Amino acid sequence: MLRSLKSVLFRRPHYCTSVQNVPTTADTVPVIRTLRKPREIWVENFDTAESKKLEIMELHPEVFAAMPRIDVIQQNVEWQRKYRYVSFAHAKQRFEVRGGGRKPWPQKGMGRARHGSIRSPLWKGGGVIHGPRSPTTHFYMLPYFTRVMGLTSTLSVKLAQDDLFVVNNLDIPADDPKFLQELIDTRNWGPSVLIVDESDIFPYNITAATEQIPHVTMMPLYGLNVYSMLKYHTLILTQDAVRKLEERILYQFTRPDYKKLSQKFKVNQ
Repeated sequence: MLRSLKSVLFRRPHYCTSVQNVPTTADTVPVIRTLRKPREIWVENFDTAESKKLEIMELHPEVFAAMPRIDVIQQNVEWQRKYRYVSFAHAKQRFEVRGGGRKPWPQKGMGRARHGSIRSPLWKGGGVIHGPRSPTTHFYMLPYFTRVMGLTSTLSVKLAQDDLFVVNNLDIPADDPKFLQELIDTRNWGPSVLIVDESDIFPYNITAATEQIPHVTMMPLYGLNVYSMLKYHTLILTQDAVRKLEERILYQFTRPDYKKLSQKFKVNQ
């Protein structure tokens, strides 16, 4: 009896950080217990220029209320700028410069310094020592969970600054770009808008309307990134995109192969 009493009084605290085993349906997402309250946002319509509040949607605090790490956001932006950049700056070395095949003057008897070619790096018009060589790639891979944290930080900043809106769907009554521009101006969505949906197949009307508006861009959910969210002033998400986004990000926090993803990136892996 004393042993059982000790096990109750002095047992170690249990912190639940795992995903609950629930039946997999279309609208279920991994559940991570947290003490923070979920964020709430209005779901608006998209078929009229005037905004209509349809319902209140709860957003998971681990995704939309994370600590805004400005340093992590900056690392993601620099990584996205550089990992596809290839420099073609090229400086010729002495053997690549045309001319300079013969010795400019004899080795001795002239009273001048010894030179073997007029294309030596010591001469004007000669080769360049340690100059840039092309092509030079600036590719590097940011750590996996730094990229995940960049997404949560940027989404949290967008929500805190009131630059994130949720709509029920992307169905508009006409393919006229004037209607879409009037909708953006009426709702004060700013000078540029990024529209994100779960699928990469968008309705015809909004696809035709955005083709003639350069500051409005549509993007599927799997292409959402930190650089694009910062490039555009307002982020528009559909309800399906929000649920899918929460499901994918929450899975990264509890995935079983996190140690493998935390290893240093190798090109041939």
